[in-house]
Order: sequence, then C-alpha cells, then structure tokens
Amino acid sequence: MSPARTLDDRAVRLFIALAAFFCVNAVLAEFIGVKIFALEDTLGIAPLEWNLFGQKGSLSFTAGTLLWPMVFILTDTINEFFGRRGVKFISWVAVALIVYGFLFAFAAIALAPAGWWVTAAQPQGVPDYQKAFAAIFGQGMWTIAGSIVAFLLGQLIDVAVFHRIRNATGEKHVWLRATGSTAVSQLVDSFVVLYIAFVLGPQKWPTSLFLAVSTVNYAYKMLAAIALIPLLYLMRRGIRAYLGSAREKELREEAAAD
Repeated sequence: MSPARTLDDRAVRLFIALAAFFCVNAVLAEFIGVKIFALEDTLGIAPLEWNLFGQKGSLSFTAGTLLWPMVFILTDTINEFFGRRGVKFISWVAVALIVYGFLFAFAAIALAPAGWWVTAAQPQGVPDYQKAFAAIFGQGMWTIAGSIVAFLLGQLIDVAVFHRIRNATGEKHVWLRATGSTAVSQLVDSFVVLYIAFVLGPQKWPTSLFLAVSTVNYAYKMLAAIALIPLLYLMRRGIRAYLGSAREKELREEAAAD
C-alpha cells in the first residue's frame, strides 16, 4: 500500500482553499476599492444623511467594502481551525500579494501604450484609455500604504482578541469570538487606513471629517459582520461534513492550543 500523500489530507486541502479565497478577496478589495459607490442609490432608496462631529454626508463607500466582510469571515474560520499561525501566515501572504499586484499595476501603467489602443474605447465614452487605466490602477501611495498597514494591523489584532475570547469561553459562543475580534480589529483598521491615507496624506483632512467618515465606515463593517454570522456557522457545518467530526474536533483543539 502506497503511503498517504500530503495533498490527500483533507485538512491540507481545506487550508489551501481557505487561504486562496482569503488572498483573492483581499487583493480584489484593494483594487476595486478605487470606486466609490452610493449605497442609497444602489438600493434605490432616499439619501440617508448622517451628521457626525459637525460633518454631514451620505452613505458612500468604496467598492472594496463588498469583499471585506468575507475576509472577516474567512479570518475567523481559519482562526477556528488553524489557529494563530494559520491567520498570521495567510495575512503576510496576502500583504505580499497586494504589494506584488500594485508593483505590476504601476509597471503596466508605465508601459508605452499602443496608439490605436488609447482611443479604442472612445465609442464607450472613454476618450483616453491610457489615462483611464492609470486613474483606476494607479492609486496614490498614501492610500496603498494606509490600506496595507491597516489590514495587517487589523489581522494581528483580530487573531489576538479571537483567542483571548476563546480561552475565556472555551468552545462555546462561536459568534462571540468572531464578532468580538472583528469589532476590535476593524475599529483599528477603519481609523488607521483613513488616518494614513487622508490625514497624513496630501489631502490633509480635518479631524472632524476623519472621525465622521471613519465612524460611518466602521458602523457599516460591523453591521455586515453581524449579518454574516449565519454564514460563519454554515461554513463550520460544511467543514465538519467535509473533514468528519473527529478530524474537525482535532483541528479545533490544535488551533485552540496554538
């Protein structure tokens, strides 16, 4: 009988799948985040004006917010079954891939465009394809730095808080450690990214605007995280069915002791 191969282990396959989905969500969130969308117009409802710290505005978010809640769920799932080392490993990999992606985006911008390509999209209302490409993929360095620092800091805080709650509650209350860790990590993430990108950066936002926009973004992320709690339990059930109860329990025990 031939020895078992590494990729025959369902736990290894599970980690690869979770890590791959986590990384692609993180990278995509960074690249589509350049678009700002109006939530009210998207939902077809009247504008909901907020008034915080002397600032007013509507519910406008980056398109990346569509993917970040999934990143939170994947973080908590990997935390649950693969522990601190699993989350830290994929977080560093995701940061490396984000940096890698932006390096090649800037390299692509620097390439001399073919003359016919620059005007190829004029029938669709894009007079200069090169300028449009550069505007979409050439995000400002302060924005890139802010998002990377905030993401990594948020992930490290998430894993620490998750395991503190797990140590206090044992295997009970999956929702509590998932939501609690997200609440703390995203509080830091939401404020750090905007502070670096728009307060330290060239736009020099006033403190009131920074606090108002950060608070609205944090509120959105928390509502999304709470709404996705059923998905967390659904993923856990699917993993148990895939691994089997005994192997699933073994992984959780290993993660808790990590």
